[in-house]
Amino acid sequence: MYDPSMRVLTVLELLQSREEVSGAELARCLEVSPRTVQRYVARLQDLGIPVEGRRGVGGAYRLKPGFRLPPLMFTPEEALAAALGLRTLRHLGLHALAPAAEAAGAKLARSLPTALQADVQALDQGVQLGASPWVVSIDAQLLATLLRAVRSTCRVAFLYAPSAAPPMLREADVYRVVHLDGRWYAVGLCHLRAALRCFRLDRMSELQVLSDPFTPPAGFEAAAYLRSTLRAPPPTFEVSVWLDCPLEELRGRVSAWATELAAEGGGTRLRAQRDHLVSFAAFLLGLGCAFRVDSPPELRAEFRELANRCAAQVQAY
Repeated sequence: MYDPSMRVLTVLELLQSREEVSGAELARCLEVSPRTVQRYVARLQDLGIPVEGRRGVGGAYRLKPGFRLPPLMFTPEEALAAALGLRTLRHLGLHALAPAAEAAGAKLARSLPTALQADVQALDQGVQLGASPWVVSIDAQLLATLLRAVRSTCRVAFLYAPSAAPPMLREADVYRVVHLDGRWYAVGLCHLRAALRCFRLDRMSELQVLSDPFTPPAGFEAAAYLRSTLRAPPPTFEVSVWLDCPLEELRGRVSAWATELAAEGGGTRLRAQRDHLVSFAAFLLGLGCAFRVDSPPELRAEFRELANRCAAQVQAY
């Protein structure tokens, strides 16, 4: 199954992942005899790794409490996942971690064999990660502190500035931290409102972890709750407009949000969902091409209103 050196490393991996592993279980995993397992353990001990053993029936092995050896052996998939993950931190709004990510990437590269180093270098040369305009940067230290509060299930206090309002002191039991659509959110019980709330991390400051413990609700789905609070109301109007303009000339000029473009009759069919027709009518005029509104009739009415306003403005001069 493995060569002897790989079996020794596998023993180390199993010991690091569990508090205690029986000799019989190690023998089954490695497909060797219990006596051979003892030789592998002795080899680890010769390398200075503090493996402790319990003799007798049901004997088991464990690493000395508090000892952890950084894993330096990676499969090609693990090396690729680690390198790619480090490169995506900026795209989660964690720009402050860029120097740490670069240092970690350098350590990762030094720990890899030559073949895997070449794979990581190919990642640098062959992959470009485009920055999204919707990603909001946050304070990495604030995120780390908040995650510690979630782990220890302790209440937090912070200043929160919703929109343009002045900051307000809030306290919350944060059940989960969620990243969604380019923003980070803390989801939990707000003590000011006595109800579930979602707080944007980029609007939080002066975060403190309090000593008050809490018990999070079992099975709470923070991401699902967050999506339900952010769900926009359904659009009011289904728009269908024919534009006397080739499809390729419209790309980049028409928002892709809730919009479909398709070539039709020498021009382009635009189908969209909009709840504000005045601004959409002005947008169509700004395209500078002839068009025909097929639906809804309310959009044609908006154009009549715009025409009346324009005529009145012309008469004023």
